[in-house]
Amino acid sequence: MKIGKWRGNRDGTGAAAEERRRARRDLVQNMVITLLFLSAAALFTQTQLYSLGIHKGAAALAGGGQTVSASAQTAVLVAPVRVAVTGTYGRFGSVTMTTGMEAFADPLGRRLSEALGSARSFVPCTEAEFMEALEGPSLYYDFLTALPLPVLGALVDGVEELDGTLSARRLVIAAQEDGTALYLWDGGGICCRALTAVSADSLTQTVSRYELGGAFFAQDREETAELLAPCSLLPEELPSLPVLIQGDPLADTGWLLSALSFNPRTRTRYLESNGTELITDGDRALRIRPDQSVYYQSGRDPILKISAQEETPTLREAAVGTGALLNTVLTPVSGAALPYLKSIRQNGAVTNLQFDYQVGGVPIRFSGGGCAAEVTLTGTTVTSLILRFRQYTASEEQSLLLPLPQALAVAARDPGRELTIGYVDGSDCAAHWLVD
Repeated sequence: MKIGKWRGNRDGTGAAAEERRRARRDLVQNMVITLLFLSAAALFTQTQLYSLGIHKGAAALAGGGQTVSASAQTAVLVAPVRVAVTGTYGRFGSVTMTTGMEAFADPLGRRLSEALGSARSFVPCTEAEFMEALEGPSLYYDFLTALPLPVLGALVDGVEELDGTLSARRLVIAAQEDGTALYLWDGGGICCRALTAVSADSLTQTVSRYELGGAFFAQDREETAELLAPCSLLPEELPSLPVLIQGDPLADTGWLLSALSFNPRTRTRYLESNGTELITDGDRALRIRPDQSVYYQSGRDPILKISAQEETPTLREAAVGTGALLNTVLTPVSGAALPYLKSIRQNGAVTNLQFDYQVGGVPIRFSGGGCAAEVTLTGTTVTSLILRFRQYTASEEQSLLLPLPQALAVAARDPGRELTIGYVDGSDCAAHWLVD
């Protein structure tokens, strides 16, 4: 056999085989070279796009660099709101509603929009007068936290040109002898009222759309009047709220870097001794901690900005622009939860905003305190971000809320406070009665 093979090589057959092997090898080499060239071209294109600043399109989308239209504002800002509709024979109440739900938009949101837009000449009133307004036909709104009127206007179909010096947590549209009035209460010591253009007929028609008798305020009943804060809104039938399961929102961080205008392929990434990942881009810094919290610090070059007419945004512009940013950064990975504005403060050119999470109108509390996001603006520039990433998925298991009598017994240990329902953050996040 060996002799025969040698003879084949001698007569040219071996040379032909060798030529075929050389041709296949050259073909493979050419394919590898082509693939390497394409990969290099793609990488070059990405780096050039980054160098040219095209990556800032992500920041414009995230930071509200694009102007958010009035029609889109209710989508950008969604807040939990407790509502009560009072008629002659009882109250309808809901503790699981948001301003983004159709059930709120019409007619409750529409009536509040009309009242805010037409209210003029607010005058001081007492807390007792506020509570008395709830005795007759009325619409009650509780946004859980005091917000400036321009921000409340953005939550209800874009009402504009509202007094930024006034804030309200609770609002009531109530029938009066001379029409209807809007009452505001900041939850502290400031109450005021103003007449509105909402007609008594439209108020009556709104009340008639609801089945009354499903909820009551603590002040309505003797057994709760002295035990709880008077505006504690208590449902006759407990809501069915799922237990929330937590996921891993930062399993991949490439998208986050892009959203905050960092190069996702950056090599300036360091792991600190406490497990925090430090990522730098020029003089900007991003820290991703093991507990899923993220800290962003801007540099001298203002990369992340929100849209505003002037150098310093109005309260409304700050809320809408920051809401757009968080909808881009938090919402894609937060699952069933949405961020909502908890507080906004402005001191000169600096605006500080804090947000929390809510699911279906029910707020989520962190047992150790703190908030889901804190944003600091200097003018229109986002100078710092503190983000607490969470991912909540509704499970088939239901939260086991205590029956109301047992909850009242627990609240009796610290009388005079408000009894509410909320989620408490944890590995399994369940709804509980909370005393605020």
